[in-house]
Amino acid sequence: MTTSLPSQLAPLAELDTLKVSVEDYIATVTLARPDKRNAFNDDVIEELNQAFTQLGNSKDVRVIVLAAEGKAFCAGADLNWMRAMADYSREENLADADKLAQMLKVIYSCPKPTIAAIQGDVYAGGVGLISACDIAIAVESANFCLSEVRLGLVPATISPYVIRAMGARATHRYFLTAEVFDAVEAQRVGLIHESVATEELDEKVASVAKKLRNNSPNAVKECKQLVQYVAGETIDESLIAQTVEGIADIRASDEGKEGVQSFLQKRKPNWLS
Repeated sequence: MTTSLPSQLAPLAELDTLKVSVEDYIATVTLARPDKRNAFNDDVIEELNQAFTQLGNSKDVRVIVLAAEGKAFCAGADLNWMRAMADYSREENLADADKLAQMLKVIYSCPKPTIAAIQGDVYAGGVGLISACDIAIAVESANFCLSEVRLGLVPATISPYVIRAMGARATHRYFLTAEVFDAVEAQRVGLIHESVATEELDEKVASVAKKLRNNSPNAVKECKQLVQYVAGETIDESLIAQTVEGIADIRASDEGKEGVQSFLQKRKPNWLS
């Protein structure tokens, strides 16, 4: 994987807690604090926000993979960060929680499709990270846990994304019990899409990323927004009207026209040339 970045993404090479690379339109953002089990602190949150914002706006990127170094994917909050929060005022806690919430929103609403490549255990806030991604693929040995209630806390900031991923029924159980569950259960409840052997993770993620890269960039962006919007709406005349407008607009778009013409003419669309 190349270590060079397009010129407009050069500042990402200077990040302290992440490693960022781009190759063939596929960006990889790697959590690089294995000694801390890739736990959150202010720096990690700020750098994830920066990385996904810049990569999401780059014409040189069509897919973003979120990966991690070490045995754990993400263990939630960093212990030193938690110690500091214990002395925060309510106003300071609000400001601190908002930074995490905004970072998760940046990942969830990123205009590029995102894949969580989960090579190890995922706890607490880390579950929010993978839930904010469009696709999650984990090794079979990974364990998952929403452990907040053990500490007298609640997973409030990550809840919009976790509930969307797992559904309310499964979330009731795992928010309330804080029990550890394995990759089989994570896939059953919808938290991850697939589990694979450790040695197969990179190949599987690369295969999915290639499929995303080869699709119309504009159509992928519009489909992502479509799912996020429609999933929470009532099926009524207003929603139907908006979906009608959506297909009419995409058919009239440059990539929509090019995609149909290339199919009819039995050639590759121009975004693959």
